[in-house]
Amino acid sequence: MVISKDTASISRPYRGRFAPSPTGPLHEGSLLTAVASFLEARVQGGEWLLRMEDLDPPREMPGAADDILRTLEAFGFAWDGELRYQSRRLEYYRAVLDDLLREGRAYGCACTRKEIAEAGQMGIDGALYPGFCRNGPRAGRAPRAWRLRVEAPALISFDDAIQGVQAQDLISQVGDFVLLRADGYFAYQLAVVVDDADQGINHIVRGADLLDSTPRQLYLQQCLGYRRPNYAHLPILTNAAGEKLSKQTLAPALDKGRVSELLWQALRRLGQLPDSRLRGASPTEIWAWARENWQLGRVPRLAKLSEPVFGAM
Repeated sequence: MVISKDTASISRPYRGRFAPSPTGPLHEGSLLTAVASFLEARVQGGEWLLRMEDLDPPREMPGAADDILRTLEAFGFAWDGELRYQSRRLEYYRAVLDDLLREGRAYGCACTRKEIAEAGQMGIDGALYPGFCRNGPRAGRAPRAWRLRVEAPALISFDDAIQGVQAQDLISQVGDFVLLRADGYFAYQLAVVVDDADQGINHIVRGADLLDSTPRQLYLQQCLGYRRPNYAHLPILTNAAGEKLSKQTLAPALDKGRVSELLWQALRRLGQLPDSRLRGASPTEIWAWARENWQLGRVPRLAKLSEPVFGAM
């Protein structure tokens, strides 16, 4: 299977989204994604939906989902439609997986991480699954996880609105990837594809840390007969050590007492060149300026972004 160009219809109204995971509070990296996805949707005259990707309870922080909502409201974000929680859609993901199993596109896998690692095949995410269970688990073994069967040829390419043309050979770089994990939780790849299609999302603005996942999602979309969205992957904000800002790297939560300054910084990091005098303006004034001046083409074509980028602040 070769996917060489975008097939999303440009005639459909723009429909974007912001989909945080409640593993901790929003930080300055999260704000970049929220600001860019929100402004692109509004400038295009489209909708901006909010989805809580709460599929991984062991990693989630109690109260984080509510804190995310309060923070977005404090920073002046307004989303369209009803807030969606992935944790309330497990039966739907199960039905999609069952369809893939019936069609022979997915299968049960009994392999442990140790067995996969010992096979010695490496891909972009570490150990590459060697396909031991493609024809069924070995005798006496019960499935632990469920994988999508990736059939050759599987060269996937797409033209990202920020990062440019991307290409990935799923066979040699990814292999058959997990849809339902051994711990019983649905994988991000399945849930995000199903929800984006179900919500009619046709433009996805998100961090470049997910750039390598996109070909998997394109392949799964093809298997399910879904339309392909357009993608724009923003440079991720990093700390002094070059690590992505996250709960794991102890990124501080957004300060609700510094809304104007942080919005100004986000616009600057996104290449929008806000006037320095705007830094002390009200959030309403900053949002008005941003909606009038936002241009996706100004976003730096980088995978990572660290200060300083546009000079001293």
